[in-house]
Amino acid sequence: MNIRALAAKCTFAVIDQGRSLADELPKLQAKVEGKDKGLLQEITYGVLRYLPELEFDVRQLMAKPLTGKQRVCHFLILVGIYQIKYTRIPDHAAVSETVAATGPLKNRHLKGLINGVLRNYQRQQEKSGDDNKDAEKPDSVRYNHPGWLLKKIQAAYPEKWQSVLQENQQKPPMWLRVNKKHHEVAAYRQQLEAAEIGHNEPEVHSGAIPLTSPVDVNRLPGFADGDVSVQDGAAQQAARLLDCQPGDNVLDCCAAPGGKTCHILEYTPNLGAVTAIDIEESRLVRVRENLERLQLKAKVIAADAAAPDAWWDKQLFDRILLDAPCSGTGVIRRHPDIKWLRKASDIPALTVLQQQILKNIWSLLKPGGTLIYATCSILPEENCEQIKQFLAENNDAELIPLPEGNDSAEPGWQILPGDTGMDGFYYAKLMKKA
Repeated sequence: MNIRALAAKCTFAVIDQGRSLADELPKLQAKVEGKDKGLLQEITYGVLRYLPELEFDVRQLMAKPLTGKQRVCHFLILVGIYQIKYTRIPDHAAVSETVAATGPLKNRHLKGLINGVLRNYQRQQEKSGDDNKDAEKPDSVRYNHPGWLLKKIQAAYPEKWQSVLQENQQKPPMWLRVNKKHHEVAAYRQQLEAAEIGHNEPEVHSGAIPLTSPVDVNRLPGFADGDVSVQDGAAQQAARLLDCQPGDNVLDCCAAPGGKTCHILEYTPNLGAVTAIDIEESRLVRVRENLERLQLKAKVIAADAAAPDAWWDKQLFDRILLDAPCSGTGVIRRHPDIKWLRKASDIPALTVLQQQILKNIWSLLKPGGTLIYATCSILPEENCEQIKQFLAENNDAELIPLPEGNDSAEPGWQILPGDTGMDGFYYAKLMKKA
């Protein structure tokens, strides 16, 4: 299979058809083998990371974009320009392979056009030295973010917005979570060293281990035996902050794909019971797979967290983790399609859903119990503003300050993308007054 043709199909499916990259890419990767899987991911992720910039480049080269049955070849041109601009693939190979992709895409008649556009771009690059007068471009092109999201980030972080946008463009690090039922972090690091897998100092609070570069999970010592899992350092804070005790009855809301559920079970021995719920049965497949690999047990239910009467057994919970549905704006570097699938109009609807779930799940918590509200968002309306409103409306809710919190004036702990290498994430800890 021609890798460039597959990359064009994937980016077309995401941008023009609104499909998830996490759904589309694996289906196309299944058509290729070995290193080609990685190359397909590199090109696809790259086009989605730099989409406004690549579109801007195409507009300088073509009078009008390709449409209709030729539309997929518009994305093929983006694939070609991305390779010339951002990869080490020799220009002649990038151009020839991209032009050859017109065959599998059933647009062979566009071969000359695409060859001409890419050759023209190549000549311009050689002439200009890639100095395209960035200052004259709109911010959405310079920073490769949709305008609405860029403005929200500017408003929320007036002194940090540029660094947040730049971090969103980076390739994310691979973090490991050591199963402390099997090994201490220091002992597992020795196994990594023996396997010649480079890594940095663990994250100070959770012991999460960042690798110097990603590796295939099958290279990780003891992965198949449940000694270690892959989970970002920010997500690994949840089990620590929840601080479960032996015998606790624990609820993990919106649990898929199950990383935090498993971490809770690893982190605290002899829990009373753990219930993991998610609204989509299909997403719970991953939860069950993770539990099975790690030889852990939890009650897994397809259920709506906003409507607990339909599934709750009336046993109050000591600890609740609510990883609320959110915009995902903290994990753009891992999921660059978020920038193009998420719309400004989605945010108000999400905040209403978050309020509803938080209100209804709160009633399931014992007096004296703890709830952790978490999102992988960096937008204040989904995070600190939600908690401020909840505290104002619920007299039995008490905020437990987190020492890691960024600002005493804002409740909770907002992690921004790249903070100590972690994804963007938000945590607030609430206790129900006895």
